[in-house]
Amino acid sequence: MSTSFDKNQPRIAIVGAGPGGLTLALILQRHGVKPVVYESEPSRTSRDQGGSLDLHPESGQKALQAAGLYDQFQAIARYEGEDFRLFDKNGCLYMDEKAEDEQGGRPEIDRGTLRDLLLNALDPACIRWGHKLHQAIPREDGRHELHFENGHTDTVDLVVGADGAFSRIRPLLTDAVPAYTGLSMVELNVRDAAVSHPDLAAFNGRGKLFALGDHKGILAQLNGDGGIRVYASFEAERDWLDTCGIPFDQPEEAQRQLLMMFSDWDESLREYIRQADGAILPRRIYMLPVGLTWEHKPGVTLIGDAAHLMSPFAGEGANLAMLDAAELALSIVGHADLNKAVQAYEEKMYSYSKPSAEDSYDNLKLCFSDNAASNLKELMHQLHEHPEIEG
Repeated sequence: MSTSFDKNQPRIAIVGAGPGGLTLALILQRHGVKPVVYESEPSRTSRDQGGSLDLHPESGQKALQAAGLYDQFQAIARYEGEDFRLFDKNGCLYMDEKAEDEQGGRPEIDRGTLRDLLLNALDPACIRWGHKLHQAIPREDGRHELHFENGHTDTVDLVVGADGAFSRIRPLLTDAVPAYTGLSMVELNVRDAAVSHPDLAAFNGRGKLFALGDHKGILAQLNGDGGIRVYASFEAERDWLDTCGIPFDQPEEAQRQLLMMFSDWDESLREYIRQADGAILPRRIYMLPVGLTWEHKPGVTLIGDAAHLMSPFAGEGANLAMLDAAELALSIVGHADLNKAVQAYEEKMYSYSKPSAEDSYDNLKLCFSDNAASNLKELMHQLHEHPEIEG
């Protein structure tokens, strides 16, 4: 473990305990820096962390190497999760790719498993659960006062916004706000699919399945717990989820109405909606302006979705958050001046995040275009890589 960083160290606060925030804290910890992580969730087990994601060698896996967790990740990574099937709405198969075990470059891991991997390696004393940020106030000396809804306050030399799409830290740096992409999703779950719905599990395969048509999609991914996470996706006005009349808090009725929305789709695809159980979660897909930058300001920066929110159609959200974390942490421990370290990180982050945001936007438009299945097949054959859906 490196201890090269000056022990007369600044106080660093990370707002948000997602993959980016935890990776940043862990890499700093490995270099002798003790940040504090503030998380609004009351505990590590209070909320489902979402579905499966693939970690890319140049970003997510690189960050895990810097965090000292690469070998542990390799031991639990699901290479078979790179399998990909592509259909149109009529059930016509366009692609059926099967990964060779431990040969692919982007193995899958469930978000909850990844979070546990990071949390188990991190000093638990550095995390403050149940701390929802109310306000961050800049001081004349470049530090920031943090005020939390539970009454706690803190004054820090650097505050890092790792707090997602609707970051409370972002307004300190830019007036940019997330814009609705025109795409909404409804998340469903088929639990323990291999046992409870073996035909559907066999149809889905070991990884991901996209079915596209009519500017809609049924997107499914097998998770490590044996369940299939499903995203019924469609273009819609921003307020449609609120005005459509579907009672998302009443799963059976919501499923009935969703089946009506996909009434002319092949029955093998409608099974994903019909066989789902448990909570149904509607969500809108947002993005920040592609290539967003800001004027550097002392004592504050952003990582992950707070910095470059994009749609999930490049598979880059968590990967870039973790890469941001690694680049920022290593810049901090490699510079004597904290603000120069942050500025160097920001310039580097702008350069690698913009192409991913462009790809994400282009892929979203392609997946919900006319002849989407055919168009996606052509694109994937050109690029030799898979667009991903993150949960």
